[in-house]
Amino acid sequence: MYELFKNLGKWLADGDQWSGSDGIAHRLAEHLQYSLLATLIAAAIGLPLGLLIGHTGKGAFVAINLASFGRALPTVGLVVLVFLASGLSMWPVYVALVALAVPAIVTNTYAGMTAVDPDVKDAARGQGLRGHQVLFQVELPLALPLIMTGLRLALIQVVATATIAAYVSFGGLGRYVFDGLAQRDLVQVLGGAVLVALLAVALDLVLSGLQRFLFRHRTA
Repeated sequence: MYELFKNLGKWLADGDQWSGSDGIAHRLAEHLQYSLLATLIAAAIGLPLGLLIGHTGKGAFVAINLASFGRALPTVGLVVLVFLASGLSMWPVYVALVALAVPAIVTNTYAGMTAVDPDVKDAARGQGLRGHQVLFQVELPLALPLIMTGLRLALIQVVATATIAAYVSFGGLGRYVFDGLAQRDLVQVLGGAVLVALLAVALDLVLSGLQRFLFRHRTA
């Protein structure tokens, strides 16, 4: 075990390992691209849905259960299914990653909206605010901490799962895991896994720090 981690240190410290199209820097950029784009697409789907059901109180049962169903889908199985339907492209990967990210965004957005004090909403309506004004000027600002938590959780889940891009011959940090398994190179497999874990932890720390900074004046 000691020898394995010693070789891992050498692998990570090797300057040649960080350059070129197969280098860590390039694979890291690919991984971030897949993860950020999938999370943005998921946010474009999940945020309006969560805001709608949270504001109106209608469709919550169906939306939340569909979101839970999406969370339960086997990611690799979904990749293979879309791959068979669409052929060799990044679509299977993005479909799987978006399906993974949407549930966290929908549920946290809905939870944030329902956590808003009804008396606050009634007071806003009493001051003459219309439905959309109550949504964007009262409910959404108060729900933002939980919404951001949902986005953060979704991104971390996507980062951890984006290794599946290598499963259909694309890039990202998963390339080291799948290539290492094929070559029986445990150092490369461990290196890929460590890099994915470090990226997920780094992003979580950055986003949680940003969240604390943005809402530092909020009272519990």
